[in-house]
Amino acid sequence: MRDPQPAGATCRSPPPAKSSAKSDTHPVRARPTWSRQVLRISGWLLGLTAAAVAGLALTIAVALSAAYPNLPDISELADYRPKLPLRVYSAEGALLGEFGEERRNLTPIAEIPKVMKDAVLAVEDARFFQHGGIDYKGVLRAGLANVGRLGSQGASTITMQVARNVYLSSEKTFTRKIYEVLLTLKLENLLTKDQILEIYMNQIYLGNRAYGFAAASEAYFGTPLKSLSIAQAAMLAGLPKAPSAYNPISNPKRARVRQQYIIERMRENGFITPQQATEAKQEDLKIRTGPDNTRIHAEYVAEMVRQLIFIQYGNEAYTRGLNVYTSLNAVQQETAYNALRRGIMDYERRQQYRGPERFVALPAAQQEMEDAIDDALANHPDNGDLLAAVVLAAAPNKIVAARATGDQIEITGDGLKPAQSGLSDKAPPNIRIRPGAVIRVLKTPKNTWEITQLPEVEGALVALDPRNGSIRALVGGFDFNKNKFNHATQAWRQPGSSFKPFIYSAALEKGFTPATVINDAPLFFGAGVTGGQPWEPKNYDGKYDGPMSMRTGLAKSKNMVSIRILQAIGPKTAQDWVGRFGFDVEKHPAYLPMALGTGSVTPLQLASAYCVFANGGYRVNPWLITKVTDHKGRVISEPPPPVSGEQSRAIAARNAFVMDSLLQEVTRSGTAAKAQATLKRPDIYGKTGTTNDSVDAWFAGFQPTIAAVTWIGYDTPRNLGSRETGGGLSLPIWISFMERALRGVPVQEPDVPAGVVNVGGEWFYEEYAHNAGVASVGLEAGGVAAPAAVPQAPPPSEERNRILDLFRH
Repeated sequence: MRDPQPAGATCRSPPPAKSSAKSDTHPVRARPTWSRQVLRISGWLLGLTAAAVAGLALTIAVALSAAYPNLPDISELADYRPKLPLRVYSAEGALLGEFGEERRNLTPIAEIPKVMKDAVLAVEDARFFQHGGIDYKGVLRAGLANVGRLGSQGASTITMQVARNVYLSSEKTFTRKIYEVLLTLKLENLLTKDQILEIYMNQIYLGNRAYGFAAASEAYFGTPLKSLSIAQAAMLAGLPKAPSAYNPISNPKRARVRQQYIIERMRENGFITPQQATEAKQEDLKIRTGPDNTRIHAEYVAEMVRQLIFIQYGNEAYTRGLNVYTSLNAVQQETAYNALRRGIMDYERRQQYRGPERFVALPAAQQEMEDAIDDALANHPDNGDLLAAVVLAAAPNKIVAARATGDQIEITGDGLKPAQSGLSDKAPPNIRIRPGAVIRVLKTPKNTWEITQLPEVEGALVALDPRNGSIRALVGGFDFNKNKFNHATQAWRQPGSSFKPFIYSAALEKGFTPATVINDAPLFFGAGVTGGQPWEPKNYDGKYDGPMSMRTGLAKSKNMVSIRILQAIGPKTAQDWVGRFGFDVEKHPAYLPMALGTGSVTPLQLASAYCVFANGGYRVNPWLITKVTDHKGRVISEPPPPVSGEQSRAIAARNAFVMDSLLQEVTRSGTAAKAQATLKRPDIYGKTGTTNDSVDAWFAGFQPTIAAVTWIGYDTPRNLGSRETGGGLSLPIWISFMERALRGVPVQEPDVPAGVVNVGGEWFYEEYAHNAGVASVGLEAGGVAAPAAVPQAPPPSEERNRILDLFRH
C-alpha cells in the first residue's frame, strides 16, 4: 500500500509526456485576436464598397450614355450672342437711353481688365486655367471642409457655372447634375478657356438688372469696366454667389464683408501684393444709389428712336444689341433740357400755390415716424432738381422738412414766398402747409432752400440744323416720367403770330414789299362775310397805330396788318403757299383768321418751316437716325443723306432773303428785341407768337446754322395769364438755349441773291423797286373792310360751325 499523503499536501499529476513530431494527436487551436476580426470585417466592407462603386460607376455610365445624346447643341457659344439691349446714342457717342429687360454690355475678354478677372478667379475658381472643367482637387477639398465643419462649401468651377447658367434650370436634382457635368466637359472640349471666361464675365446675373461685370460696373459705380479699382472689382466679384445678399446698394454691410474676404483671397493667390490688399480694404467706395444723373436727358428722343426701331425689327430690337446713333448734339440737348425746365419753373413761381401733394400722419415714435416719411417719399420721388420732402414743422416764417436721405432742411425768408398762401392760418385744409405735408423744395443759386411745386404747364423745345434738317436737340416736355406725351412732335397747337411770316412770304410774290404801307386800323366783318357770327379782331394790346410799313407791322406783330395782307392776296393763295414749307394745308383753312395763326402746327413742324427761311429757301425733312450698328460695331443700316439742291427748293432765294431781313428786324427792334440785345450778335432772326387769350406762347427763330422753336402751354388749353406772351415766356428759353448753342459760332452775313436790290436802305424785288408793286393797303376805305373786299365766298353750311370758332378768335 502507498503511504497516505501528509495533511495539506496537494495531489500533482505526473508531467505530460513530450510530444513527438510523429505524434498522431491533434494540437489545440488558439482563439482569433481582435485585430484579426477587424481585418476580416474591413475586408468585407472593402468588398462591398468596391461592388457599390462599380455599381454606381455602371449606373453613371449608363445614365451618361443615355443623357449625352440629349445634351443641347452648344456650338453657338463659339459665337456668343447674349440678349443685349437696344441703346441710343448722340452724334458724339453719349448714351441717351437703353431698352431691354437686361442691362448688359458684351465685352470681349481682351477688354476685360486683369483686376476684374483676378478678383473673379480668386473667389470663384482659382485653378480655372489648370483643371479640365471639373476641379477634382477642389471637390476633395470642399468635401473635407464640409465634413470638418458640418457645413457646406461649393466646388463649382466657372465652366460648370456657365453650363448651368446658360442651359440648365436652377433645380437641384441628380439628373440635372449629370447634365451639368456632361455640359462642362463638352464646353471644355469645344471652347478655349478665354472663351469660357468671356461668356461667364458677360452672362452672369449680378443684381440691379445688370448682367455681366461691365453692366454691373456702370450700375453700381457709374464707372466703365476698364477703370475699376481693386476694391471695386472685389465688390463686384462678390455678387455672383448671391446678387441680392451681397448687393452693395441694399446690403452694404454684407457686401463689404464679402469684398474684404475676396481682397484677401486675391492676396493669397498672388494676384495683388499685401500693400495693395491693405489699401484696397481701406478704400471708400461711392455706390450709386439713385438714378443715373450723368446721362444726357433725352428721354423723348430715345423713345422716338425706340418706336422707329421697333417698327423695323419687332421684339428683336430689344435683344440684338442694336446701337442707334442719332444726329443729336449732346451739349445742345442738355442745354435745351435745362433751358426749358428753368423757363417753366420761372413761370411756375408766378402762379398761385396749389398746396402739398399729399398729407401723411407722423407717429410720435421716432422709428415709426421715419418709416412713415420713407413710405411717403417713395411714392413721391424727386423730379430732377425738384426734391420731395415731408414737413416736420411749419410756421409763417420757417418750415422744417425731412428728405428721403434723413437730412432735415429749413426754409426761411424769400424761400417761403412761392407758398405764402399755404402758410396762412386762413388757408383751406388742402392748401395749408402743416406737419405731414409732402412738398417740393428747390436749391437756389444762393445755396438756400425754396419751396416750390411740380408745374402743371408744359413746354417743348426743338432745334434743327437748317442746312440738312438733322435734329440737334429735342425736349418734348418738362419731365418724361411725369408726362410721356411728346409735345415737340405730337402737340397740335395754334401757332399764333409765329405763323405770320408765311403770310408775309406769300405777299412778297404778289407785289408787296417791306416798304408797302398798310393801315393798322380796326376791322369788322359781318355775318355775310363770316358765314355766321360777326368777327371783330383786335391787336394784342388793343391799340391801333395807323399806317405803317409792312416791316414795322411784322416787327410789332400787328394783327390788323396781317389780316389786310391776307385779304389782299387771298386766303386760298396763302393756303397753297404755306404748303411749300411743309405745313398740312388742311389744318390751315383758307379763311382770314389764318392770318393770326389759328391753324394747327407742331413745334417740330414749325421749326422745319423756319429752316426754309434760314437756308435760303430749301425745304428740309427733319431726320434723327444716322446709322444702326450691331453689338460689334458693324453698320447694318445707314439711311441715305437727305435730298438737297434745287429739287428741294420751296421758295425763291430772294423771297427767303427779304423775309430774313424782316425777321431780323423783329429781333432787333420788335417784339423779340431782347434776342439781339442779349446774344449781342446781328445774325439772329425770329418771330414771337401768342395766341388768342394767351393759350399758347411761342418763339420761332434761327441763326443760319441752327433753327429752334420753343412753346409753352397747358395740355388742356387754358389761359396762361393776361400778361403772359411768347416774348415773355418762350423767348427767354430760346435765348438761353442759343447762348450755348452759338458759342464759338462766327457771325454770318447772308449773300444778296440775284433779283434783289436795295433802295433807300430797304430791300426790294428788282421789278418792284420803283413803285411797281403794292404801294399801300387799307387806306382808301378808312380802315374798314367791305364784304366785297374778301376774295372768297361764305363757307358752305357743313363747314360753318367749324369755321365759326376760328373767327371768334
